Amino acid sequence: MEGALVGVTVGFVIALYRFSLAHAESLMRTATAFLQKHGPLMAVWFAVLVVLCLVVDRLLVFEPYTQGSGIPQVDAEVANQLDMPWYRVMSIKLVEGILCAFAGLSLGREGPSILLGGMAAKGISRMVGKGSAQRGHERLLVTCGAAAGMSAAFHAPLTGVLFAVEEIHKSFSPILIISVMTASTVSDFVSSHLLGVNPLIHLVVYSSAPHGLYPLILLMGVVCGILGFVHNKGMFFVQDRLFGRLALRTPFVRMIAPFLLAGVFAFVWPDLLCGGDAILERVMDVGSQSAFVLLALLFGKYVFTTLCFGSGAPGGTLFPLVAMGSLVGALYGMAASAFLGATTAYENGFIVLGIAGLFAAVIQAPVTAVVLVFELTGSLEALLATTVVSAVAYVVSTLLGNEAFYEHLYARLLGLAAKNGASGEEKDLLGNRVMRGHEIVHSYVVGVGSNVEGKLISEVPWPADALVVTIREAGVKLVPKGSTRLTALSEVSVIMDDTREAETDRALRELFEAH
Repeated sequence: MEGALVGVTVGFVIALYRFSLAHAESLMRTATAFLQKHGPLMAVWFAVLVVLCLVVDRLLVFEPYTQGSGIPQVDAEVANQLDMPWYRVMSIKLVEGILCAFAGLSLGREGPSILLGGMAAKGISRMVGKGSAQRGHERLLVTCGAAAGMSAAFHAPLTGVLFAVEEIHKSFSPILIISVMTASTVSDFVSSHLLGVNPLIHLVVYSSAPHGLYPLILLMGVVCGILGFVHNKGMFFVQDRLFGRLALRTPFVRMIAPFLLAGVFAFVWPDLLCGGDAILERVMDVGSQSAFVLLALLFGKYVFTTLCFGSGAPGGTLFPLVAMGSLVGALYGMAASAFLGATTAYENGFIVLGIAGLFAAVIQAPVTAVVLVFELTGSLEALLATTVVSAVAYVVSTLLGNEAFYEHLYARLLGLAAKNGASGEEKDLLGNRVMRGHEIVHSYVVGVGSNVEGKLISEVPWPADALVVTIREAGVKLVPKGSTRLTALSEVSVIMDDTREAETDRALRELFEAH
């Protein structure tokens, strides 16, 4: 019932958010089209952009947790690393998103929608009397709100469920699944009732890929994996190195360049503005587009999105990522038809595969990628091929050493890169264990509200045959010491004796199980 209440609330909030963003973008395009017809008046738009940047700057200074997409903040809230003021974050994030959409920044709505959903759920938790006094319960509802936000943003309830479980909570339990499913489904019902029930992308795949096409599909997975690795490296470089040097300055200093660049693109290349709806419209009419135009759009969209997001401007990257994935698929389909013998009848299928492959490589969530594409297009015809591309793209990007996008942002939010940087050999404070058989390594996620959450390693009643070897927190590998505190959602690798594997594993699962 609480999940349903969260779903209703988040559904209304995200419907309002999407409605506002759409009208802000429409108003921006109408205004810039009018000013372009009156050359000297174009300078007025740049003055407006400077004012918008100043307003967003003041909002970010007032509430710093609203910068960026918002997904790392939700991760930190669920992991009990943050305790954000829900009413302030929610209201300011809503206003910032509308202002950035009116400015034309290349940012998505899904990250802010997840943060809005999480904060709305936190508000519900406080209102029903299960707030800070029952923190574990509140964090469960925040996960429900995040799923509901994702569901309403993309009109994709199953994607909301999987994203919350695969990306945020990282554990399964009956109470989590049923609550998240209820919140996500109800949220989608409310938002689609207000905004319409059509899929977000009207792209139809008319037939399944013939078996002879699967070598090209496997190759496409490799291409997407490499591009996902390049995408993340570029994003992280711009955010950490280019704009990171301006970290001590005001947000205005970092954001003014993307705001002014949006003004330039508004008059010379409007397709690059906002989330990517204009690009998706072009891709859907792929037969009338040249490869050069699509390649230019892909490069331009990536550079502009990287600058906007890297500056810390409040907005997400998932919808621009979907637009870029569609361009990758369209270009690959053209190349496959022209040089590799693929049939042109499957060009739409390659567009779908491009979205899934790039999403899986960048976000490192292949299952969510498959379900997202199905819900975005409303088509099951490409399901098998989508699964293949997503799996291959994920494996290739992982082998290249790609960092999961949101885990990197989460680590950056918590400042983990500079924390626990111990060097040299650390003695195990749990004592030496004698392994009578072969050594087996199991990994466990610290469940929210589990028996080990918040405890030092030295305080945990470890089974006799268990030895902690590594801890990964927000994607950062930490050296385990007796003084290391276990936080929710961290991944703990434990070595054990295979002669007592079943017994030791059962005991550890009870320790790490979310409550």
